[in-house]
Amino acid sequence: MTFRPLLAAALMLSACGTAQAERAVPIPAAAVDVPAAKGMQTAVLAGGCFWGMEAVFEHVRGVKSVTAGYAGGTRATANYAAVSSETTGHAEAIRISYDPRQVSYATLLRVYFSIAHDPTQVNRQGPDSGTSYRSAIFPQTPDQARVAAAYIRQLSQARAFPRAIATKLERGAFFPAEAYHQDFFDRNPTHPYIVTWDKPKVAAFRAGFPKLAV
Repeated sequence: MTFRPLLAAALMLSACGTAQAERAVPIPAAAVDVPAAKGMQTAVLAGGCFWGMEAVFEHVRGVKSVTAGYAGGTRATANYAAVSSETTGHAEAIRISYDPRQVSYATLLRVYFSIAHDPTQVNRQGPDSGTSYRSAIFPQTPDQARVAAAYIRQLSQARAFPRAIATKLERGAFFPAEAYHQDFFDRNPTHPYIVTWDKPKVAAFRAGFPKLAV
């Protein structure tokens, strides 16, 4: 995301048009899924600005908490100023704590690919560009890696998107972002970036996945 005044003003002016254009991409459910497990599970996903990613997944039934943060780099550079330099290897990411009895890992991936971000964009999402905005999945278990890789192959073979999927599977620890980034969507409902890019995305999720939305 950016805080530059001129861009913020442009985003405010374009909000209505963006809201009309946002929609969930109709993609098939994953053919394979992570085996059911007891207790809470964790998923780590990156797909552009973590404000919008967090906002979408906070509205998914079965998700208990979402944390905005950084993944792919070191603890020493896991801060917004460093990550914004695009030299740290970090991606803006979210850590999802979810109940597998209510929502599966593959279902989370379906939301991720369908509406949470555009998986065909390389090192950018919407108005944001740079490697920290890349599309990446950070599997937390071998089963997650297997399911994510299989789903990317499935969607690619089905030509679910007009362009090639750019999402990569990566390794790396997750580090929470600064406190002011957490729950940004809920705490800043009139922020120009939220109004333009993230409110339409949440609305599109609710419309496209009504049974999953809370």
